[in-house]
Amino acid sequence: MALSGMRGLSVFISDVRNCQNKEQERLRVDKELGNIRTRFKNEKGLTPYEKKKYVWKMLYIYMLGYDVEFGHMETVSLISAPKYPEKQVGYIVTSCLLNENHDFLRLAINTVRNDIIGRNETFQCLALTMVGNIGGREFAESLAPDVQKLLMSSSCRPLVRKKAALCLLRLFRKNPDVVNVDGWSDRMAQLLDERDLGVLTSVMSLLVALVSNNHDAYWSCLPKCVKILERLARNQDVPQEYTYYGIPSPWLQVKIMRALQYFPAMEDPNIRRSLFEVLQRILMGTDVVKNVNKNNASHAVLFEALALVMHLDAEKEMMSQCVALLGKFIAVREPNIRYLGLENMTRMLMVADVQDIIKRHQSQIITSLKDPDISIRRRALDLLYGMCDVSNAKDIVEELLQYLNTADFAMREELALKAAILAEKFAPDLSWYVDVILQLIDKAGDFVSDDIWFRVVQFVTNNEDLQPYAAAKAKEYMDKPALHETMVKVSAYLLGEYSHLLARRPGCSPKEIFTIVHEKLPTVSTATVSILLSTYAKIMMHTQPPDPELQDHIWAIFNKYESCIDVEIQQRAVEYFALSRKGAALMDILAEMPKFPERQSSLLKKAEDTEIDTAEQSAIKLRAQQQMSNALVVTDQRSSNGSLPVGQFNLVKMPSISSNADANGADQGLVHANGAISNVDPQPATPSADIVGNLLDPLAIEGPPGAALSAQQNAVSGLEGAPIAADALALAPVGEQSNSVQPIGNIAERFHALCLKDSGVLYEDPYIQIGTKAEWRAHHGRLVLFLGNKNTSPLVSVKALILPPTHLKTELSLVPETIPPRAQVQCPLEVVNLRPSRDLAVLDFSYKFGTTVVNVKLRLPAVLNKFLQPISLSAEEFFPQWRSLSGPPLKLQEVVRGVRPLSLPEMSNLFNSFHVMVTPGLDPNPNNLVASTTFFSESTRAMLCLIRVETDPSDRTQLRMTVASGEPTLTFELKEFIKDQLAGIPTTTPSPAPAPAPTLALPQARPVSPITSVTDPGAMLAGLL
Repeated sequence: MALSGMRGLSVFISDVRNCQNKEQERLRVDKELGNIRTRFKNEKGLTPYEKKKYVWKMLYIYMLGYDVEFGHMETVSLISAPKYPEKQVGYIVTSCLLNENHDFLRLAINTVRNDIIGRNETFQCLALTMVGNIGGREFAESLAPDVQKLLMSSSCRPLVRKKAALCLLRLFRKNPDVVNVDGWSDRMAQLLDERDLGVLTSVMSLLVALVSNNHDAYWSCLPKCVKILERLARNQDVPQEYTYYGIPSPWLQVKIMRALQYFPAMEDPNIRRSLFEVLQRILMGTDVVKNVNKNNASHAVLFEALALVMHLDAEKEMMSQCVALLGKFIAVREPNIRYLGLENMTRMLMVADVQDIIKRHQSQIITSLKDPDISIRRRALDLLYGMCDVSNAKDIVEELLQYLNTADFAMREELALKAAILAEKFAPDLSWYVDVILQLIDKAGDFVSDDIWFRVVQFVTNNEDLQPYAAAKAKEYMDKPALHETMVKVSAYLLGEYSHLLARRPGCSPKEIFTIVHEKLPTVSTATVSILLSTYAKIMMHTQPPDPELQDHIWAIFNKYESCIDVEIQQRAVEYFALSRKGAALMDILAEMPKFPERQSSLLKKAEDTEIDTAEQSAIKLRAQQQMSNALVVTDQRSSNGSLPVGQFNLVKMPSISSNADANGADQGLVHANGAISNVDPQPATPSADIVGNLLDPLAIEGPPGAALSAQQNAVSGLEGAPIAADALALAPVGEQSNSVQPIGNIAERFHALCLKDSGVLYEDPYIQIGTKAEWRAHHGRLVLFLGNKNTSPLVSVKALILPPTHLKTELSLVPETIPPRAQVQCPLEVVNLRPSRDLAVLDFSYKFGTTVVNVKLRLPAVLNKFLQPISLSAEEFFPQWRSLSGPPLKLQEVVRGVRPLSLPEMSNLFNSFHVMVTPGLDPNPNNLVASTTFFSESTRAMLCLIRVETDPSDRTQLRMTVASGEPTLTFELKEFIKDQLAGIPTTTPSPAPAPAPTLALPQARPVSPITSVTDPGAMLAGLL
């Protein structure tokens, strides 16, 4: 773009630059704008050169921040100029001045389309560049088909096809619902045969966007991607201009490996072997060199290869090689390389059987804690936190405590929290845990939250053997002249409760204990004074026989604080003084605090709420699956969303979800709003007789009152008497729920769509949108619920309850009770398939908006086909398996009538959509289909399933279907599932009139598994819907 011939433009730019202040600049710009307006009014007298010059001036003025709307029409009109100089200016300036919603763009659509479909390659490139830069919806609707044709054209030069691919990518990203890419799998496979690496790189960017949206449609591209990667790794036929510091097209390699990560595990052994050979070559050929540019390129390829290795669950030998390579990286001097090594080693913790290999580099990781770069220190802390388990917990926690003395203040709070969590989760014994937490408070008291010392008090209170040791340690710290206030709190509490256990030790008489505690009183805040007053009352109670001198001293303190301005301190002083005069009754009133109800650690909840880094989250998830110390296993008896009201049907009798579940389903449990299941104690808890137990507010963590627990037991026992009616109430179909808020869209259609894809909207109403995104691997699944508040007011009283059928084991993470305005929260749901079944899991979801309470029960798309993986069999593999499965119950045949009339290609596509692969040519009859798939569950593991469908060309509404597998229940369930899909019975909309209670009927001739109960919520829902 040469502007050397435009003297007027150069003079104007020079004048603006020479202005002394903003006012002079504005006057000069206004003068020029007036001149441009005058010249544009007399458009007939303008030469193309002058028009082009004035448009350039307008662009410069626009870049200075002034309004130039009056010239938009002139700019757009230059696009239709017949010569390149004017057309180039029109396209460039239009791209800068107009956004995708500007009305003037509609005037240029026809001109742009004519340039795209024309024969002038220069004009085609200009048009594609502008369309890609603006990317509006109207451009996508009008021009996307022409851009697609241009990309597929074999007569265009590579330069034009590159721009066409990038233009189509931009349109698809901006408007995926407008750009039609249905049936593009064959076209993309054809484009991957392109030999020009420039076109191939642009096409690969487009493929990454397409497979991220729907990978199932592009399986045919997988072998070709591996072939291209193999060609690049072996440096075969790679032009010199695409070789960067000796690395063949690193950008293309990175894009290919990123695209491969969107596909599930590869079943084809030849493709898998070829891919692993390429990855092995990359891992072996990457090393740290002095050239920074080469390092950047080679490491980009390497780290994408590591991500692909983790995605594919490679063999342990390759995983060990990856960790060894990362171990070299964290030992080099270059900080960027060390950072990347630590970050990727943290991500490697997601992979099983790698933790022991990572432990070999523990000393080097600990050394990184002392690195001058704080970002490297943070990554080293994350990695130590993720790799910690029972075997190395002592070493890591001791290192963290030692590092705490010199750590930056920005890291100390995070460091203290993680050290406390590791000490709690992996403590070999409770005395070591108490030592660690007290050291933590002593060294970094300002950064230790109250939750940490609350947790110490809970463990000491609940373990009698630990109480003398904890009291002795507390006295040791109280003897120090300078002490942090948090240490005063925890030590004073422990000495008040358990100092009488040390009475026979020297220096531990009640008077001496009182003296060392009272020395701290003048230096503490009002919140700590309250705890010290409670400690004085406890010491006086434990002094038997009473010591008159000590008693008078404590009474004097109580009298002093009876007139304190702080209400909490005043109330405690008055009540303690009155209670201390009750004589022998004081022993009963101020007895030791009862054991705390066992509950989930608030520290672990806090860690989950504050984690930000993705790699760290993965490490936390992996560590949560490790075996924790038996002494520290605690579960909460109440949901974090609040106790479940008995008046509503929130307490249901659930079948056991363990793999060795009792056949009679005798185990009873309370299902929490966060998905956890707690056993109900058949005996009601006895309320404590301590009427001042709540005076220690920060420590009085109350359990469920006895009355409430009895009510819960009555509710559960009531459900036992009438399980059918109760479950029918709890699992009312969505259409029959009496909500005043009506859903947006058809809930049944949304559910059926999610049965065939992994992401989408499950439910939506005027206040909230619930979306899902799922990932399925073998018999495991992870389904993330996206709860989005659509309004400017918060949604409160949010509760989510999972009603799983007996064949699924589910675990829903914490659901926040409040969703802020215009915010979205994510709630992961882990699913494990125990055995084959078509029963459905149900999400019982409720929230409150203003005075409106909304409750919906939604079917979750954790259906049978999610645990299927297609497999391709040859004739030599298929027929021996088919013959070996002879007759019922392993092979079932049924004539299905009333099916939707489908052609064979449509039926094949339907089968492929629920992960059953049709293999053409196996059956000699062209009107028949033969398909195969693999079903995964915890009981069957990987089980091969074979299907044959015989159709009648004269009557497409009936067919004969044969299904065979090595497990009778699986054969039946799969046959019924396919039959339901082929029948496609439409759902009926219920009338607004109240419908009679539905009756539950078991399917005919269905083999009942011994562990399936009639009260299974999933079975209930299947019957109701």
